[in-house]
Amino acid sequence: MKNIPINNFFIGDDKLTVICGPCVIESEKQTLQAAKTLKKIFEDSPFNFIFKSSYDKANRLSIDSFRGPGLEHGLEILQKVKDQYNLPILTDVHSEEEAIKAAAICDMLQIPAFLCRQTDLTITASNTKKPINIKKGQFMSPFDMKNIIEKVKSTGNENILVTDRGSCFGYNNLVSDFRAIPIMQDFGHPVCFDVTHSLQQPGGMGKQTGGSNKYAEHLAKAAVAVGVNAIFIEAHENPKLAKSDSATMISFDELPYLLNKLAKIHEALR
Repeated sequence: MKNIPINNFFIGDDKLTVICGPCVIESEKQTLQAAKTLKKIFEDSPFNFIFKSSYDKANRLSIDSFRGPGLEHGLEILQKVKDQYNLPILTDVHSEEEAIKAAAICDMLQIPAFLCRQTDLTITASNTKKPINIKKGQFMSPFDMKNIIEKVKSTGNENILVTDRGSCFGYNNLVSDFRAIPIMQDFGHPVCFDVTHSLQQPGGMGKQTGGSNKYAEHLAKAAVAVGVNAIFIEAHENPKLAKSDSATMISFDELPYLLNKLAKIHEALR
């Protein structure tokens, strides 16, 4: 399996990597405080840590939904996170222009699930030579992701992480098939499981996506037990007040407990 270099560690080696942070940048103060809190939490865990937050939530159900500070200001805030806390940064990109600008700051670029088949976006992001995290679309089988991986590799970029985030199951619901993890690992690249977004009920609250974070622990433990290489889980100081994905994020207070559970499972596998 091709390991992915990120700062001073690798995604895909014996150590589990956790991608974590608030879903969206709500303000500079909130984001910096979140980074400070999460850095402390992960210093006490056995896992690699990548900070994640979005400058723009472009794929929203309603025109009234909060989207974030936008590309320019959002990247400025992520740069401050790097400068102040020396953390590797991941954010999602939605266009070729965004990919180029985000690559100047971020350590890893993420192709959102809804955009995973957008060839021009994928090629441009890959050409930045930054590691790429591609989320499997809810509408795609894990077998189909081999074609997306080949798009990235066509640019010479081999640093590819593939993320499962559940599959559409009727209306307003997702289901996680954990066979997807070994299926996609067989393509030769590390695989991540997105706990938070697998808990979603798309459009389940009328003008916004619903979900249930009480199942976060169950899905995360299952993914680690299956042998996933990375876990993606969004967290917030107070999920009920979060401006995006409030139903599925977990709180900073709950995170250490969950990480401890995952560490025990991961160590047992080793």
